[in-house]
Formats: sequence, structure tokens, C-alpha cells
Amino acid sequence: MFVLLSIFMTLPMLLMFRSEAPNAATFLESAAIVFSIGLLGIALTYRKPRDLKPRFMFVLTVSSWFIVSLLASLPFYLSNDGISAADAFFEGVSGITTTGATVFSGLDTMDRDLLLWRSILQWIGGVGIIGMFVAVLPFLRVGGMRLFATESSEWTDKALPRMKTLSRGLLFVYVTFSATAVLVYWLSGMSLFNAFNHGLTSIATGGFSTSDLSMGQFDDLILLEASFFMMLGSLPFFLFVRELHGQRGVLFRDQQVRLFLTILLIIPALLTLYRWAVSPVPFDPVHNYIATLFNVTSVVTTTGYASEDYSAWGPLAFVVFFFLMFMGGCSGSTSGGMKVFRFQLSLMVLREQMIRLLHPRAVLTRNYNGRAVGDDIIASVIAYTFIFFLCLALITVALAAMQLDFITSLSGALTALTNVGPGLGPIIGPAGNFAPLPDPAKWVLAVGMLMGRLEILSVVIVLSPAFWRS
Repeated sequence: MFVLLSIFMTLPMLLMFRSEAPNAATFLESAAIVFSIGLLGIALTYRKPRDLKPRFMFVLTVSSWFIVSLLASLPFYLSNDGISAADAFFEGVSGITTTGATVFSGLDTMDRDLLLWRSILQWIGGVGIIGMFVAVLPFLRVGGMRLFATESSEWTDKALPRMKTLSRGLLFVYVTFSATAVLVYWLSGMSLFNAFNHGLTSIATGGFSTSDLSMGQFDDLILLEASFFMMLGSLPFFLFVRELHGQRGVLFRDQQVRLFLTILLIIPALLTLYRWAVSPVPFDPVHNYIATLFNVTSVVTTTGYASEDYSAWGPLAFVVFFFLMFMGGCSGSTSGGMKVFRFQLSLMVLREQMIRLLHPRAVLTRNYNGRAVGDDIIASVIAYTFIFFLCLALITVALAAMQLDFITSLSGALTALTNVGPGLGPIIGPAGNFAPLPDPAKWVLAVGMLMGRLEILSVVIVLSPAFWRS
């Protein structure tokens, strides 16, 4: 991982003209440091037995994301812009977890090589998230992910060939979608630099932009295209691979895909009607529907783009966006959040309990996408939901203890754990950023972003004393 990261670190210098890469020496220095660490690790563990038991996989997963985030922040910290350690780590974590929260302002005049590195980080993070979902989380039985286990989720010699085939398919789909997004943006009027950056961050549902205006710098056509690519990045990538292998229609038969697309069809339309009803000025329904669709899609898919300050659309819109921040996209995608399938399983359990109250002796079966849902999966979902809200409360209290207001504390904690990006309110809302926050708050939120990306339970288990005692 570290060797690959060091190779990616050379890309901003190679892709930009030297005059547009003022931090070329910084990227070379950072790449050399990371490559040396990776090479040392390879040398120390060469030909050593690899016992991939769940205990070691937990440690490997959690430690690798934390350390990669730390190393990814080196170009920011060592750059000529005088970026502090807290800001550099926050931006590195936000990039690699595809959160999209930023402490940088003045993006329009910022060094272009650093802007490109932010986008590359999110693209790397997106691919890492998909791989983690397919191969690691089902194996570790985290948060109900066992529901999506396949033969490629088993770390055995028999399953490794299938895992390699699936990995190649996922990488092909991811690269194809990214290249398509870059090309479409470029043909729609973006500069090649903007098209490349936004193409990477749209498919990765990351949300880093090249301007303080975010996507507000572009016209309605590009907003529609961005909405489509964000939706694409929030769908299960393994289903695209199955479509490529001849399983036609499997994508739209998936229950979470149907609910996800239904939500993105209904909520923007209803919010547009609400804005029309309360608007005191002449209302352009087409433009405002596109803006509403774009911003709702950005929040639901946890991308974090913004075309305007949606927190100023009225009280109802403010509340709707707050609750949309919980949702997230589909499992097996690059998006964060609590994921659609957990809400569906919760509704399934609620319906089951209501039927049992009326018919105590009823024999009920649980099925999701044609698979039986066992009690272990339901227990995992309940445990995840509890620990999610517990962490949300603890981070909110920690931020409030640093003298931040309630909206900033709560939405900051929520946007970190769900990897959405912007929060709500005048400070960290879509019109602001995280730069005004004190450094301790940035460290807390960075840890929150990593916990959210790793489904929280993975981190909690590794930090528990019982894990190390036994």
C-alpha cells in the first residue's frame, strides 16, 4: 500500500507542467519517505507466513487506513503554503475517506498540484472503500455486511482466484466510469484540469473541488451530469461487474438500488415544490429543480459538493438536509453514511414485531434480495446503529466542550461519521469550511471521519481492552 501511495504521489508533478507544480520537490520528498517505509516493510516481512485470521485483519484494516491517511498528508504539511500539522492531517483524512470536508480556502488561487493531489487522494480512497467492502468487511462480519458476503469474501486459497477476478472487474468499472466522467465534463465546457479533478471526485463521491464556489461555478448542464455521476458512484460496483459477466438486469432488481433511486426521484421534486411555495421572488422551476436535485444527491451520496447554500432554503429544507446526512448510498459503492440496506432491514424488523404483536404464533421469514437474513445479521445492524449514535453523541459533546455552537457541533460530528463533507450552519455549512475550528476539533473530526469510513465497529473493537487481552 505504501509503495503504491508513493507512486501516486509523483502524479501531480508528472501531470502538471513544472510551472504549475511549484511543490514538485515536496512531492518527490514525500514519495521518497513513503516509498522507503514501504520498502522497509516489504524487506522485514518477506517470506514470512501470513496468517489472515479475523484478529489480524481487524488490526491490518484499521492501522492501514490511519497510517495511509497520515502519510497522505505529507505533501500538504511539507508544501510551501505553511499548512499546519492539524490542517494537513485533516485534509489528508478527508481526502482518503472521500469525506470532502476541507480546511482550505482560496482554492481558485491555490497551487494546482496540491488541488490535484486532493482529488487523487479521493480517487484512491474510493477504490479502497470498494475493495474493503468486497473482501474485508463481510469477512469480519462488521455491521451486517455479512449479508453481502460472496465466495470472494473468504480468505482461503480456493477463493483467491475468484477474488482476483472480481478485483480486476471492479477496477475496470471504476476506471471506466472515472474516465467517462472526465471526458463528459471536458466536452461540456470544463477546462481539462477541472474536468480531471471533478471526474475523479464525482465517481469517488468525494466532493473536493477546485474553487471556493464548489460546483456553483458551473452551469445547469454540468450540475445534471454531476448528479448522474454521483448516483453512479453510489451504486454497488460488484453489481456492475455481474452485469458485465452476463447477469442482465441484476442492478435494478437489487432492493437497495430501487429504494435509493426512488428517494432521489421523490425528495428533490417535493423540495422544489416547497421552495416554489415559499419563494418571495419569481421562481425558475427548471433551474431550481436542477439545483435541488444536485444538492440532495450530493448529500445523500455523501459527496459533499454544493452549488449554493441550501441551508438558507427555509426551515423545512434545513431539517430535510439534516436527516438526509444520515442515509448514504448503497453498500459496495464509494459513498458513506449508514447505508440504505440498514434502513430496509430495520423496517423489516419493525414490521415483524408489529405482526408478532397481533399474531404471537406467526412463523415469519426474513429475506433480502433473495437471501435469508439471520439473527446474527440483525444483531450486527442493531450494534452498529447503537455505536453510531453513541459516537455521534460523544463527538458532539467533545466539540461543544471546545466552545462550538450546537449546530456546528452536531452537524460536524454527523458529517464526519457519515463522510458527507459540509455540515450545517454559518461556519461549516455549504457556504463555509472547517478552517475556523480550533486544532483539537480538527483532530477529533479527523478521527471521526476514519471511524465512519471503517464502519465504526472495526475501530471500536481494535481499541477495546478485551481485543488485546484475549
